[in-house]
Amino acid sequence: MNNPFDNTLNRRQMLGHFANGFGMLGLAQLLSDDFASRALAAPSSNPLTVRPPHFAPKAKRVIFLFMSGGPSHVDTFDPKPKLAELNGKPLPIERPKLERTRTGNLFASPYTFKKHGQSGTEISELLPHLSGCADDICVIRSMVADNINHNGACLQMNTGEQAFSRPSLGSWLLYGLGSENQNLPGFVVISPAQPAQGAPLWNSSFLPAAYQGTLVTDLKKPIANLAGGSSEAQRRKLDLMQELNRLHAAQREEDSRLSSRIESFELAFRMQREAPEAFDTGLESPETRKLYGLDEPTTEIFGKQCLMARRLVERGVRMVQVYHTQTNKRSSCQLWDQHGNLRVELPANCASVDKPIAGLLKDLKARGLLKDTLVVWGGEFGRTPTAEGNNGREHHPFGFTMWMAGGGAKGGHVHGATDDFGWHAAQDRVHVHDLHATILHLLGLNHERLTYRHGGRDYRLTDVHGKLVRELLA
Repeated sequence: MNNPFDNTLNRRQMLGHFANGFGMLGLAQLLSDDFASRALAAPSSNPLTVRPPHFAPKAKRVIFLFMSGGPSHVDTFDPKPKLAELNGKPLPIERPKLERTRTGNLFASPYTFKKHGQSGTEISELLPHLSGCADDICVIRSMVADNINHNGACLQMNTGEQAFSRPSLGSWLLYGLGSENQNLPGFVVISPAQPAQGAPLWNSSFLPAAYQGTLVTDLKKPIANLAGGSSEAQRRKLDLMQELNRLHAAQREEDSRLSSRIESFELAFRMQREAPEAFDTGLESPETRKLYGLDEPTTEIFGKQCLMARRLVERGVRMVQVYHTQTNKRSSCQLWDQHGNLRVELPANCASVDKPIAGLLKDLKARGLLKDTLVVWGGEFGRTPTAEGNNGREHHPFGFTMWMAGGGAKGGHVHGATDDFGWHAAQDRVHVHDLHATILHLLGLNHERLTYRHGGRDYRLTDVHGKLVRELLA
């Protein structure tokens, strides 16, 4: 496979010269994130064409709600009476050798838990709206990751790899299944404040560049450069540029990176017709906007992100990743990173996402979309059951909570358990690789068969690891 960074300057200059002034130019660059300098070989046919799964899927699409920084499991979905009983005392079990800082004594959750729904799932008082959806969610209390720092843990949760560039989950899904809507990106990332790890979290790496995520940061103007004159004029300009490109290519060996760049212009042209309507949450009824909390300052930002996600998956986008990175009170790339001030910041974080997420689940269900839309919630790890200082918790990958809903996940089910203190995953352990294998399975993909040849060997999202967790399936 050729190096994607080789010999691209002249091609970029050539395309920029002929496309200068096109409304599609800036949009194509946004779609590709410097497409020409990073693209790898894309098939000559449309790489986003829908492809059949390995077997009948339960889900057709994914919404991944990513809580950047790592939510505290013992304060949200994993109640620990033993913590309250031994609050302030030393942890009576051996700590793992992997620690960032030596935390102090046990720190009981300041928040109460109650059972909800027919399932009796215990959820914290911090999430009153989501508690009403208890019978729709499958809570995984025994998640395990391998990295204790944000960068490595975020990479692993999003790409399966802690250190090196690997294709993201959304990129693997596009590669395996294509996209149902050829007029919108197949993989969209909505994040008002970009996470510290940036594009590697939604990168396509060695997969064709057409499979990377399209980042949306401005919720008021999600896609730049959509306006570009009449459709007929734009089509004539694009046809002229394509003819020049064909003349250029006829005199040279095939360069699939240039073909990939050209594809981004075609997608940009199609998006000019459909994207403005798809991203416009103002077209929703006042009742729907209220359901997501768009009428309240606390929930407006994340509510709009969730509503955009529903509008996109409704229109055939394969995966939408929604990063919680910003509130109206502050902006932070590690918003759930409560090393201190937990009693103030954690309730604020929960309040900003609770109503929008519950609204999303209820809205998907009412529209008949939840049955084949998989919603995943979680961060890169959890937080220690012991105190950092007197009002914080450290990073904790040894046992934490995530949940799934819809798309064939087993609603009203609690899977696995941590020990009495919430430290180790003690029962039915689910590694990040296992979660990825299960997500792929729900979309009809066998994680061991979804491979891509690169650098002399076959790669997959789960590398040489991972197993399907059947207990999570409805």
